[in-house]
Amino acid sequence: MSVPYFYEPLLTIGNQNFQLSPETSKHCIQVLRMQEGANIDLTNGAGTIFQATIQSAHKSNTLVSIQSHQVIQAPRQKITIGISLLKNVVRLEWLFEKATEMGVHQIVPLICERTIHERCKMDRMQHILQSAMIQSQQAWLPSLSAPITFNECLTKHQASVKLLAHCETGDKKNIKEVVATDDVILLIGPEGDFTPNEIAAAMQQQYLPIHLGPTRLRTETAGIFALSVLKIF
Repeated sequence: MSVPYFYEPLLTIGNQNFQLSPETSKHCIQVLRMQEGANIDLTNGAGTIFQATIQSAHKSNTLVSIQSHQVIQAPRQKITIGISLLKNVVRLEWLFEKATEMGVHQIVPLICERTIHERCKMDRMQHILQSAMIQSQQAWLPSLSAPITFNECLTKHQASVKLLAHCETGDKKNIKEVVATDDVILLIGPEGDFTPNEIAAAMQQQYLPIHLGPTRLRTETAGIFALSVLKIF
């Protein structure tokens, strides 16, 4: 049976004893019915996994002793996905969850010219990332940017490989032919795609236009498909 795994961002190397957050404490004691002496694993989301033992079991402030820790090296390949906010928030949340499970480095919600829905509940989205990180047993929590405009993204985020997926006609590279071993940023547009002005602006910033195959994909499908092709394991 696997040891329960939790996220504690305040936990650092050197801690010998640590008080779990109320959320983690409640899950351990009330949901999982764990008792003193039980073992759990914790991560701070910054590359370290801690092995701990429950010393004092309480539903709001459980105390654990840290037995050992393991430092997980950050992946060399760092993929940032910039993707338009969606009118259907559930579909966007699904994308955030699956991208986290697949090891995305950063997610940047975009406000494009054709973006219909421009609201994003950051607390909820951050919680989705944390839950997906724990569920997939990872030690690195992806960075989540506040929503920014498409043009802001072009100037603010840089990478050695810059990709723009769009559906307009023109010379585009097959994503399966892209080599991205280090840092890469991939931009995915809204339901109505990027506008010609946005595509031109990205081209001026040396973005490489790419296509994702012969069919027109939903925004969230395009993001997951592209990430699965680019990701190096």
